Amino acid sequence: MPAHALRGSRCSRCEVAVYPSDTACPNCGGPAAPVVLSATGTLWTWTVQRYAPKSPPYAAPEEGFRPFVVGYVELPEGVRVLAVLDGARPEDVRIGMPVTVTAGDGPVPHARPAGAAA
Repeated sequence: MPAHALRGSRCSRCEVAVYPSDTACPNCGGPAAPVVLSATGTLWTWTVQRYAPKSPPYAAPEEGFRPFVVGYVELPEGVRVLAVLDGARPEDVRIGMPVTVTAGDGPVPHARPAGAAA
């Protein structure tokens, strides 16, 4: 299992997948087991974060805050994951574009346009 894979859960009763992982299904209340989610999906919607998030958990870099792209990535499992979109200028971002997504090192997953260098 890749170190930065998204880990969610899937209900053993109704098969609903969720992120982040939970022990109970939000749909039917049944038991849910951990599952590794897909690393590719499509950008469902996006925006530009133009102000610094609350701290903690956000820690501004030494050079100060810079606006960044954030959006929801829809995975094949039907889960939509909020992620920071790295490696793309806002003018190049499009709803429906293919992206790869990882858990990243912090509390928020990161995504990149499919085929973009890491």
